[in-house]
Amino acid sequence: MKIVLSQLNYTIGDLDGNVNKMAEHINRAKNDGADIIVFSELSICGYIPKDMLNYQSFVKRCYTALDTLKAYANGIAIIAGMPTRSGLTKGKKLYNSAVVMADGEILQEVHKTLLPTYDVFDEYRYFEPNTSFNLVEYKGVKMAITICEDLWNLDAPHLYSTTPMDELMALQPDIMINLSGSPYSYNHVEDRKNRMVANAKQYQLPLVYVNQIGAHTDILFDGGSMFINQTGEIAEELNYFQEDYRCIDWSKDEVYPDNSLDYKDEDIELIHDAIVMGIRDYFGKMGFKKALLGSSGGIDSAVIHALAAEALGPENVMAVLLPSKYSSTGSVVDAETLSKNLNSPYKIISIEDMVKVVEGTLTPHFDGYDVDVTEENIQARSRGLLLMALSNKYGSMVLNTSNKSETAVGYATLYGDMCGGLSAIGDLYKMQVYEMARYINRDREIIPEEIINKAPSAELRHDQKDSDSLPPYPVLDKILMLYIEEQKGWTEIVAMGYDEALVRKVIKLVDRNEYKRFQAAPILRISNLAFGVGRQMPLVGRFYN
Repeated sequence: MKIVLSQLNYTIGDLDGNVNKMAEHINRAKNDGADIIVFSELSICGYIPKDMLNYQSFVKRCYTALDTLKAYANGIAIIAGMPTRSGLTKGKKLYNSAVVMADGEILQEVHKTLLPTYDVFDEYRYFEPNTSFNLVEYKGVKMAITICEDLWNLDAPHLYSTTPMDELMALQPDIMINLSGSPYSYNHVEDRKNRMVANAKQYQLPLVYVNQIGAHTDILFDGGSMFINQTGEIAEELNYFQEDYRCIDWSKDEVYPDNSLDYKDEDIELIHDAIVMGIRDYFGKMGFKKALLGSSGGIDSAVIHALAAEALGPENVMAVLLPSKYSSTGSVVDAETLSKNLNSPYKIISIEDMVKVVEGTLTPHFDGYDVDVTEENIQARSRGLLLMALSNKYGSMVLNTSNKSETAVGYATLYGDMCGGLSAIGDLYKMQVYEMARYINRDREIIPEEIINKAPSAELRHDQKDSDSLPPYPVLDKILMLYIEEQKGWTEIVAMGYDEALVRKVIKLVDRNEYKRFQAAPILRISNLAFGVGRQMPLVGRFYN
């Protein structure tokens, strides 16, 4: 039997566009003599449409799209994902389903059993879990079809009381097929592969695993679809962050040689590709073609500029240099050099006169108050105002340039440097930003070495350095990772050898600045606990861990 793995980039709600993409792969599969083609979870409507699923009109359109797709199921069986009506009088009105089509008709519907409600997932909000287990037989082959999370309850600790494949094994399937919507995170690549391999070994069955690629706002999908032998070798592994197609000539008794890709957790190449794809898809699916950003001559804006230039084309990314009286000549020169290296357009607009006007207007209202961070924030907000004005006039989207370290501790100005329509490196800690810069420069110097080597500074007062307000980034990042990513409390972190006063200060800053992050631009998620979509905390609280 020939089985095709179809790995595509869908747009949520673009039902016609999604079906047209699927049809192209179906026709290709027919030309290859394939028996079955498998698409990913909720492929017809895009994963996941969230509250669009509450609209009956949306669900009706999904069924109309299904009718279109059924017409292609002649001479080939199609397995595609979509929401289906449950028909229940009690419980949710929808299932998350794999629909199997053959001979122009629906052969069978298989519903998802395990509905995740952790991390970025909230599927039980919309779907009813499956409670009955049946195989799908086609051309004499008995298929155990599951959907994403259904294969994630194999190892302890079990999150669910049911393990779908345990139920299906009693029916003696020949092969496992999994339609997946598994998002990318840099600490998830190896775990996902290991879990799928473990399923093949546990049940001694080959596994067809089909994931999607693409960005749905802040959630990034990396693909990496696989065909795994019954003995656990990854015989085929599709490309990451690219649409892909693979036809497997499968025989029950054959064991195929290992052909897996050598990607590991925290692979900087994958992180780079994830962010580039995230920028490109966010702009493309939103209908924007051009970006602009404030280019300070610092490492964060430099990395953003380079990533955006690769995603959108350098001619479509404008750098705006906004020097103040505190900006060093070197920073301006470095930002200019970067733009020239990238062949991107740039402007220089001094904010000095603007800041003077604002400060003059406020002088009588600040009488009796000392100069403090307020005056620094006026500079940042002046820059934000100019960037947003240019954005409005040019029809470009502003890219926010904050990293995760700064965002975590509130080292950013609301309505100033926090402005923008997308935060592309908001899930990268500062030291990861440096690693990204070195990766960008892997073949030639794009980001000037002066930018990489200089001490980080907001340049909002004379001789300012980030280290005046924050611990050194290598130390800060380790504390933040322990608190945010590993979810350790301050006592646990102190027990690991960190200074108690410093740890408690950092954690207090993280917790007290939740209100700022609530107002931030969408952050491209590359970790399990990205701000916004992965880590959800109350804005008001006094826990401070």
